[in-house]
Amino acid sequence: MSSGYWNHKICLITGASTGLGLAIAQALAERGARVALNARREQPLQEAVELIRRGGGEATAWVGDVTRQEDVDRLAQEIDARLGPLDLLCNCAGRSARSPILETAPDDFQQLLDVNLLAAVRTTRAFAETLIAQRGHLVNIGSLASKVAPRFMGAYPASKFALAAYCQQLRLELGPRGLHVLLACPGPIAREENAPRYTEQTADVPAEARRPGAGAKLRGIEPDWLAKKILTACEQRRSELVVPAKARLLFALAQLSPRWGDWLLGRSTSA
Repeated sequence: MSSGYWNHKICLITGASTGLGLAIAQALAERGARVALNARREQPLQEAVELIRRGGGEATAWVGDVTRQEDVDRLAQEIDARLGPLDLLCNCAGRSARSPILETAPDDFQQLLDVNLLAAVRTTRAFAETLIAQRGHLVNIGSLASKVAPRFMGAYPASKFALAAYCQQLRLELGPRGLHVLLACPGPIAREENAPRYTEQTADVPAEARRPGAGAKLRGIEPDWLAKKILTACEQRRSELVVPAKARLLFALAQLSPRWGDWLLGRSTSA
């Protein structure tokens, strides 16, 4: 447990009913924060809230779809009225994909951009002034695919690269006004079920590419451990968190030489 930094802070986590979003909500609640959990489906969201409450934390459920502007507007109004000024917004809602790039249609790009980028734009705009006034934290959950674009991930890397660009613009424009912006770029998150996924999207994707990380030769990251790393990065007001840290070498090489970056990325994935 860290110090009392998070005690009584009001924190909103989108995509919080399962996975990393839920782990971040639990870690905040354990540290005394008042957490608001947002997701689209009511039943798993209520189950997540009850899990936190049974552990002694303070949590509320806010059903809504952050790809819908009217839902985001309602969320901002109700949280301000019922909980007060927000201290942390964590945009954890998102979706991955698998498909060969030439089979990825413009509509596929639009859908991924909407959930992985534009949802964060909507929530950020809704809460930015409050977060600035609180000298609060904006956490956007990116991916290693915010920095490099592996094979067979369809529109996912493009949507996460765009999120990284948005974070940099926010840091430069709003950082001087007091807003802390953190881009978290984790590798594949460990799941209870590690069987191949995305089988409904295309039969042309290799089996390895359907696994978490699209075949990346990386161990799955435990969400509870990652959640604690993210909170520590917020306390230190860091700009970026890359896990595993060794991936930074690949990112640097890709910037210096796209040819060598492509070669190394090809070797580090098994698809």
